[in-house]
Amino acid sequence: MVSRRKDSKYRSGNSTAWHKTKAYSIDEYELLGVEREPGKPAFALMAERGTGRYVGSAFITLNREMRERLWERVQEHSGPAPNGMKRPATQWVKPGLIGRVKHLRGEENLRHASLQDFREED
Repeated sequence: MVSRRKDSKYRSGNSTAWHKTKAYSIDEYELLGVEREPGKPAFALMAERGTGRYVGSAFITLNREMRERLWERVQEHSGPAPNGMKRPATQWVKPGLIGRVKHLRGEENLRHASLQDFREED
């Protein structure tokens, strides 16, 4: 959302009268895989729980200890790529890992998303 101070006059260009606000939501998604390439940040490929529909990727912003735990779980749950998904740098995982993702609210797919935490499905 973009808003303008009530007492300011409208004018184009840079101004301190305008303020941009982003609303975030935190939801749980199924982890499909982890994409890691040298020199690039790692990110998680996420899907809707229940349907398995791919919804986007989330940067992995976990601390070192949790990131290492995630890599171990990915190795343990390694699996085949979902139908129609071809990403060479991705290590795919079997269903069962759930990620808590912070993302822009009101979007159909993930935008400005980051993986906050993960767990194994009960």
